[in-house]
Amino acid sequence: MKHAKQIRLLPIVLLCTLAAFIALQFFNAPIEQRPVTGPMKDVPQEVTQILERSCYDCHSNAQHLTFLDKLAPISWIVNKDIRRAREVMNFSEWDKISEAEQKGKFYAIFNMVRAEKMPLPSYAMTHSGAKLSQNEIEIIKQFALSLSKKDSFIPAHTSPADAGPKVQLLTTAIQAEVPVSPNGISYNADFKNWKVIGMSTLIDNSIRVIYGNDIAVKAIQEENFHPWPDGSAVAKAVFKQTKKANGEIVPGEFVNMQYMVKNGKEYTETEGWGFAKFNGQELKPTGKTALFAQQSCISCHRQLAESTGYLFNVPPKVNSRKLIEQYLKTAQNEKTLIHTAIQ
Repeated sequence: MKHAKQIRLLPIVLLCTLAAFIALQFFNAPIEQRPVTGPMKDVPQEVTQILERSCYDCHSNAQHLTFLDKLAPISWIVNKDIRRAREVMNFSEWDKISEAEQKGKFYAIFNMVRAEKMPLPSYAMTHSGAKLSQNEIEIIKQFALSLSKKDSFIPAHTSPADAGPKVQLLTTAIQAEVPVSPNGISYNADFKNWKVIGMSTLIDNSIRVIYGNDIAVKAIQEENFHPWPDGSAVAKAVFKQTKKANGEIVPGEFVNMQYMVKNGKEYTETEGWGFAKFNGQELKPTGKTALFAQQSCISCHRQLAESTGYLFNVPPKVNSRKLIEQYLKTAQNEKTLIHTAIQ
């Protein structure tokens, strides 16, 4: 008797579920349609084809969504991902960012696909054609490298004096006015007095020196960066690599300064971190809006550096303060080399 009652209820449950599904469609706002105003130029066709297949459905104004993508509640998730993706990188509005930023975007693309963070795993599950092969990842890598191939290295026979503007700490350039990022973060020349907490290189053949203020250094020493305490600040000085006659690679021309500032209350949408980047000798801030400055940075940090509190290139958690202090001491010794190069 009980089993028969359950059978009779089944059609009612199915009808209610169908009615609810149909009702959801009335709240299904389509993704905002935008024109293609500035498509990529001077990009090899094989690279463009990879991006169009794997990235354009989110990172462009030219979506080719499936029928399921357009049905609520799936469409709500899809639309949110597209809006967020466009804020980070939009191939249909490529002309809105500078050449330097375009170059940086391709380095970020390579890092994300190499780490299998992009396309999003959830997207790749339902769009198997979006997955990239190792050969396609290598094609993106080689194109990213080619963007800086002409100026990555200064020829071995060229002296630093002949290599262009002498690398400086840029204090002269900022005496009249301190540059400010669109999100309100100012260039901070006091980074010279912070401790060096790490060094790294990237596929663009740059040398990056990472500094931390007292709060950040203390957090590293105490392994207290999950999360990092408010007030932590990190600065990254980026230089082109210079190859000396003897083959030694040292910091060369200054490229940019990058900052991360921790304030959990102010930067709630970007994991508590504020980001800023100042380019060239003029220290020109990156981005035209606060949203661009934030989202374009956290997209990589969120995907690739979650285990270290959204920072790259910090000492790993080793459960030994002595080892971390030794790491900081070694990194601090590198400061002499860097300051020699930039004075």
